[in-house]
Amino acid sequence: MIQPAERLSLVSEYYFSRKLKEVAQLNAEGKDIISLAIGSPDMPPSEQTIEKLCEVARQPNAHGYQPTQGTPELREAMAGFYKRWYGVALDGKTEILPLIGSKEGILHVTLAFVNPGDSVLVPNPGYPTYTSLSKILGANVVYYNLKEENGWQPDFDQLEEIVTDKKLNCKLLWTNYPNMPTGGRARRETYERLVKFAMKHDIVVVNDNPYSFILSEEHLSILQIPGAKDCCIELNSMSKAYNMPGWRVGLCATNAEFISWILKVQSNIESGTFRGIQLAAVEAYNNSEEWHREYNINTYARRRQWAEQIMDVLGCSYDKNQVGMFLWGKIPEKYSDVEDLTEKILHEARVFITPGFIFGSNGQRYIRISLCAKEEKIKEALERIKKTI
Repeated sequence: MIQPAERLSLVSEYYFSRKLKEVAQLNAEGKDIISLAIGSPDMPPSEQTIEKLCEVARQPNAHGYQPTQGTPELREAMAGFYKRWYGVALDGKTEILPLIGSKEGILHVTLAFVNPGDSVLVPNPGYPTYTSLSKILGANVVYYNLKEENGWQPDFDQLEEIVTDKKLNCKLLWTNYPNMPTGGRARRETYERLVKFAMKHDIVVVNDNPYSFILSEEHLSILQIPGAKDCCIELNSMSKAYNMPGWRVGLCATNAEFISWILKVQSNIESGTFRGIQLAAVEAYNNSEEWHREYNINTYARRRQWAEQIMDVLGCSYDKNQVGMFLWGKIPEKYSDVEDLTEKILHEARVFITPGFIFGSNGQRYIRISLCAKEEKIKEALERIKKTI
């Protein structure tokens, strides 16, 4: 009898993969579900980005394999992006590694730094892929708390307690600011403490940073902190801020030695991105400040007003200072379980919103509303929910 690898018993099918099948079936039955669940930008990239892709795609010599570590043009553009927006100087030749999306970076970084049985520190709540990929690769997942009363920032007393247990052999700490799913803001003080923690305990801190442009005027990077490049890695992505989720363009930024280790993994797994996508990404990095303001701030701000009204109708409490492309809110006490609310909204109001438990136990009393839908759809969702509630 053929059996799957034992590692598959450690993970389940991704929540959205499973739930979207149900939503597709409901739509097939004529239910017309409005999805406010997935963080997939619904707007296009800039015009010059699309034009460059088309231009390169028409070139007969542009379709061969590309360098695993990306074209020189893309690496330099990524370094320029860090200099322009974060004030961080990086060597595009040695301190930048393009990725097929930052999700790939989570895999490659873990393979490069963590042996089976080593421990990784994962935020609770946090992006589920930090947990699932760590488990698939044989790492021991140790959760650290993010709590609303602490602004969704790490509990450093708890972190100290965890890493002093030498049996755990902690190798990586995953962090993500601006935070998903909570919208907790990036804070320079938090980055400073994370760098100090990494230096003290010889642990690598990986900051996943794709949301710093969404509803935020302040662009912070952990690499702005002195000494961070020696012990920290930052992942970034064009999916959110450049409206390019399906293009799969991300980056890893750190010191040259760490990059060489990650490249050793990457070069054995994939063969580089289509040249047209890479050169189009270079064009995207030249987007004007006005483009970013319209797409990343003004548009999401208008949508956010309607999402807040949905939270109000549902009786949820939420922090108006949160940033990012989601709205995170705490459900009323009258609901014993978050799915009592989200399933009611799905099947009666025909609106799909995300229950917070999928991000960890600290998200069990929360819901997340995506702003990646046209205003008229969010307004319609609001009206449907009003009628249901």
